[in-house]
Amino acid sequence: MSPVRIAPVTDGRDFERFVAFPYDLYRGDPLWVPQLRMDVRTLLSREKNPFFQHAEAEYFLAWDGDRVVGRIAAIKNDAHNREHHDRVGFYGFFESENDQQVANALFDAAGAWVKAKGLDTLRGPMSPSVNDECGLLVDGFDTPPTLMMPHNHRDYVTLTERAGFTKAKDLLVYESTTTRPPDRILRAAEVVAKRKGITLRKFNLKRFAEEVEIIKRLYNEAWEKNWGFVPMTDAEIDHLAKQLKPVVVPDVICFAERAGKVIGFAVALPDLNVALKRNPSGRLFPGIIKILWAARKISRLRILLLGALPEYRQTGVDALMYHWIWTKGTALGYNWGEGGWILEDNPAMNNGLLRLGFRVYKTYRIYDRPL
Repeated sequence: MSPVRIAPVTDGRDFERFVAFPYDLYRGDPLWVPQLRMDVRTLLSREKNPFFQHAEAEYFLAWDGDRVVGRIAAIKNDAHNREHHDRVGFYGFFESENDQQVANALFDAAGAWVKAKGLDTLRGPMSPSVNDECGLLVDGFDTPPTLMMPHNHRDYVTLTERAGFTKAKDLLVYESTTTRPPDRILRAAEVVAKRKGITLRKFNLKRFAEEVEIIKRLYNEAWEKNWGFVPMTDAEIDHLAKQLKPVVVPDVICFAERAGKVIGFAVALPDLNVALKRNPSGRLFPGIIKILWAARKISRLRILLLGALPEYRQTGVDALMYHWIWTKGTALGYNWGEGGWILEDNPAMNNGLLRLGFRVYKTYRIYDRPL
């Protein structure tokens, strides 16, 4: 192999190469899920993705002669650094052939870029943030990823760690082991809910904009200021909601209320990856026909978000919302669910999922490298 050349993406042709590289790299991998290329372009677009209202990024390609052999994004997220009062830069969208020279060159390019911005740590993968696909898959390679979860080759773990990265945090992902939560948990939750006057209702699709406004008000208040947490802006939530609206199933999104006030919400979505796998090219046409046909038979759910206001945690409201999703979901033909991800050192959430009958089946890792 000739010396690796790393070059920033400077024009539309290179941008398309950056987008296209994974579709070539993972061709033939039965577990990788090709996202729609138009969605990837939007995610990377500094004009279309509201993430870039508080962040900046540089995209790099690795070249062996005239052949692309890897890619990476270097990211400066001002919202993260304001929230955590640190100087962490990020890398994301890392893909590489199984060659340490290529991986090292890509990581070095990203590190040099964020260091030039005055940052002292390179953390990732974040593509592009903790509110998007994040983490490197380190355990659970035998099953496909769900909607909005990443997948990578096993050798990425070695490539990353040999490049000088060490574990910062693990993210645990759970799968359901039953179609019904344990009765004792449900009974306890129902007693607490009745005593506290907590009721549940489903998402009203006819009032989509108003329901999203409720989620906006709750999201940043309900989510604890955990490690890595970065509040989403109104524009980011609006952008995500617009993208997900076509796959929303109102019955598996619920709000918990008390005395007319919303105190928590849970969002589960059909695992659209089941349908996207039928379109290996990632192109909208004619792939959309295959996707729509396969989408009719999705039997998997991903519980994307679940949270309650601080004063209502540990009351059983989370079990009530999980039970709602289970009951409504199984009635609609969904027979498998994923919950997470959850930080490895969040005992309340992890123990709660275990008691509800979930088990860890995938682990993703966030890495740090000092600069």
